[in-house]
Amino acid sequence: MSRIGKKPIELPKGVTASVSGQTVEVKGPKGARSFTATDDVDVKVENDAISVTPRGLSKRARQQWGMSRTQVANLVTGVTEGFKKELEIQGVGYRAQVQGKVLKLALGYSHDVEYAIPEGIDIVCAKPTEIAITGIDQQQVGQVAANIRDWRRPEPYKGKGIRYKGEYIFRKEGKKK
Repeated sequence: MSRIGKKPIELPKGVTASVSGQTVEVKGPKGARSFTATDDVDVKVENDAISVTPRGLSKRARQQWGMSRTQVANLVTGVTEGFKKELEIQGVGYRAQVQGKVLKLALGYSHDVEYAIPEGIDIVCAKPTEIAITGIDQQQVGQVAANIRDWRRPEPYKGKGIRYKGEYIFRKEGKKK
């Protein structure tokens, strides 16, 4: 039995949800998002709350129950608060800046890396060594952060590279004479 799936999702003020078939559409102050649930679960909107229940007791239905409830909860969170990932850049001469819809990264290569900012994502560089990625789609925000981090992952000897804010990098000791 899913403990997550049992809990109904409360709809905050200013958020509306509608269900047509297996598709849940949520509208809020930051925008609108939708999610199509599998046929293994039922989704209902009642009394300013969305509830997800399994259709049957099969293993797949129980797996989809908790996952579907979490996906719908992420829709509600996205249209009300949005999601945010923060990256830090460490290294001499490593920096980032936003120019229009392009993120320019100087990461020690012979050229600057230019990353086109996707639709629905906002990137802000408060400092040249900090990148803040925001949006209403949690999966897209995380994917953009991972793509940017892949240009120069933190290395274990000096710790240079792009890391998530607060990420711990296991440091190795260098060669000894």
